Amino acid sequence: MDQSDNTHRNAPVVFGAGAIIGTLGGLIGLGGAEFRLPVIISIFRFAALEAVILNKAMSLVVVATALPFRARAVPFALIESHWTVIANLLAGSLAGAWMGAGWATKLRAEVLYRVIAVLMFGIAVVLLFGHGVTAGQPLFTGVAQMLAGIVAGFGIGVVAALMGVAGGELLIPTLVLLFGADIKLAGSLSLCVSLPTMIVGFARYSKDQSFSVLSKNRSFVLVMAAGSIYGTFIGGRLLGLVPDAVLLPSLAAILVVSGWKVWRHK
Repeated sequence: MDQSDNTHRNAPVVFGAGAIIGTLGGLIGLGGAEFRLPVIISIFRFAALEAVILNKAMSLVVVATALPFRARAVPFALIESHWTVIANLLAGSLAGAWMGAGWATKLRAEVLYRVIAVLMFGIAVVLLFGHGVTAGQPLFTGVAQMLAGIVAGFGIGVVAALMGVAGGELLIPTLVLLFGADIKLAGSLSLCVSLPTMIVGFARYSKDQSFSVLSKNRSFVLVMAAGSIYGTFIGGRLLGLVPDAVLLPSLAAILVVSGWKVWRHK
């Protein structure tokens, strides 16, 4: 569906949607795609696969800009010291992203809507319960930790590709539980894993004809990208100011409602 003719008229709405979702990304360490996807489908009326591809593009923008905007709270030197954790998860997530994107391009639109909705319900549960964990001793050590990281990374890569998400909503609790990272560090580490994972999924989607949605809707992409960058800047500044006890249940509720709307989408 080509929305380019309507972008100028709806530019404030497109920019505002990008900014709000980008703020969530910068604040928590997510790409914000799980919240953006139902907006692209329900409000801007893109078909399922086109929405996933647009979502992936916007998630790339959010993740790439969120890292430097969060650097004041989580310095790059601290992230660099945990490069082995990043590499461990990437060993699984890159393969998962490629395979997940391939599956998405083969699913019928109505099936993809159902898959997206179910994943959104699942992510709501993870947000509600998985992000309440605090840093402590890693769940595993040594070879067991490495293997668990690869398996977890693969599953997260598949989910990220199917929904066009960055995967941070799953990566953050994985980093806290499996590797013992604190929540702020986990948010930035998740962005480091998400960026190459999304690029791999994006490369796979580029082989499908639906990828042309980006060039056909260039104005929409640019306006939402600008809003997303503005949002990640605000989110980075708000990092640590909004309590998880308020933020996470609210986001989970939004996901449940959005998932229901996507499930019913025709």
